[in-house]
Amino acid sequence: MRSLKLTIAYDGAPFHGWQIQPGVPTIQGTLSDIASQITQEKIFIHGASRTDAGVHALGQVAHFKTRSSIGASEFQRAFNALLPPSIRIVAAEEVGPDFHARWQAQAKTYRYRIYRGEVLPPFEYQRVLHYSGPLDETAMCAAAREFEGEHDFETFAASSGSEEDDRDRTTLRVIYRSEIIRDNDRKEIDYIVRGQSFLRYMVRKVVGTLLEVGKGRRAPGDIRELFEARDRSRSGATAPPEGLYLVSLEYPDPTDSLATAVRRRLRSSA
Repeated sequence: MRSLKLTIAYDGAPFHGWQIQPGVPTIQGTLSDIASQITQEKIFIHGASRTDAGVHALGQVAHFKTRSSIGASEFQRAFNALLPPSIRIVAAEEVGPDFHARWQAQAKTYRYRIYRGEVLPPFEYQRVLHYSGPLDETAMCAAAREFEGEHDFETFAASSGSEEDDRDRTTLRVIYRSEIIRDNDRKEIDYIVRGQSFLRYMVRKVVGTLLEVGKGRRAPGDIRELFEARDRSRSGATAPPEGLYLVSLEYPDPTDSLATAVRRRLRSSA
């Protein structure tokens, strides 16, 4: 049995999110169907991140197992020949049998785009959040930095849908990077966040809170109080999904693991 790793880009607008749901088009369902068609096996695609309906990806990662002898590059070509144009396999490679796209991910990077021009170009429809009103971008930059480090993100998390799961889950998260970037050429500001892992709707709730700071309804210093409150009703509104992009995922370097294994073997035989 072989394991194949896929790096995937997609336009989330036509789909009801990543995760398979009966009777509606999803990214995972579409990929699994195409993989089964290519291999003539029952294939299930495991994704690193269960993006919501309308959320896009530039570097989603997934894996699947197969008995097929088709090479990785041939798999990539076959997928792209059969997939709808809104989903592309950016890269395909064979990986070790223990690789898991979700459980081995060490960090994720998201980008949220806010278009600031007066008129939204039609080509950006369902690709950005359009807000042309006044925003204090300096205050938003300061507030964004407050999210860096380890914090309890209970205030910025949506319910999982299960009271038992909500009670048992940990809401502590580590954020390595959180900043606002202005792109004058595109007439937009982008929120960039990189962290170990994220709670449901967490990035979109952070963006909604940053927008309230930009509108003068909150101050950057209020972010610390929101962490301490651990009250989901206190965050800003959940920002719409269309501005959110899963940019990339990071994994351990397999060559580092191999080198470590070799060193251990040499020490044990010495």
